[in-house]
Amino acid sequence: MKPLYISDLDGTLLEDDGTLSSFTRRVLREMLEKGLPFTTASARSVSSIQHIFAGLKFNLPVIEFNGAIISHLGSGEHLHINSIDPPLVEDICRAIHASGHSPFISTCTGSEDRLYYSDITNEGMNWYLGDRRIHGDKRLRFVEDIRSSFNDQVVCVNVIGRKVDLSELEQEFRDRYSDSLEIHCLQDQYSPGFFWLTAHDRKATKDQAIRTLQQQTGMVESKVVVFGDNNNDISMFKMADRSIAVSNATDELKQYATETIGNNNEDSVIRYIQNDWKR
Repeated sequence: MKPLYISDLDGTLLEDDGTLSSFTRRVLREMLEKGLPFTTASARSVSSIQHIFAGLKFNLPVIEFNGAIISHLGSGEHLHINSIDPPLVEDICRAIHASGHSPFISTCTGSEDRLYYSDITNEGMNWYLGDRRIHGDKRLRFVEDIRSSFNDQVVCVNVIGRKVDLSELEQEFRDRYSDSLEIHCLQDQYSPGFFWLTAHDRKATKDQAIRTLQQQTGMVESKVVVFGDNNNDISMFKMADRSIAVSNATDELKQYATETIGNNNEDSVIRYIQNDWKR
């Protein structure tokens, strides 16, 4: 049976500066042109993924927002969306503001994607906003009242802050919403010292998105080979036929790996795929 290769991006396929190396880009382009069954499952949005893979043509849809959306890379068209129930969005945003934080809220309107924000309260938020502006992210929407975003389909609520400042809010999220939301609190590798506390719909996980993608593309019988580095990859590591951790992966993720390869700065993922696909 043909393999289906699925890689995380940050800390896995991408180098520490958040880009594809020239070697990975070249080899990936060559293999995609020959029909390589490859895609990505990332916490990033499709607009950010498009920037990374500019000039490359994917044969399969991509998974964005940790499994909240499956999209066509070229057009950005959403093929499947798991949005958060509106009452839940209101509730978690009240909790966020009560804790003294301000969120970024990612949404879909049906015709466009949006990234709402109001108050910028720390350097981690400021870095992220600046990064999105540098890359010309057309989703950005400043609003005086973040509640104006609630009319859209909300796919991700993101709070950025120091770990110590987010700890109580994270615990509140897990205590109150563990049955209805998928919650992650991961370090931002591009803004040292800051963490992202994210909330998605409970169906927005990488494993569930991979199964949906397999059904949509007729690849249900394919052997799934996944690559990752962080704890938001655990769900897809559990469901895959082969789960490959880069050496810089978290110790917790490595517990679920069938194999560990070199780090993300050594073109380890693309070299593995190149050798495996030849066989």
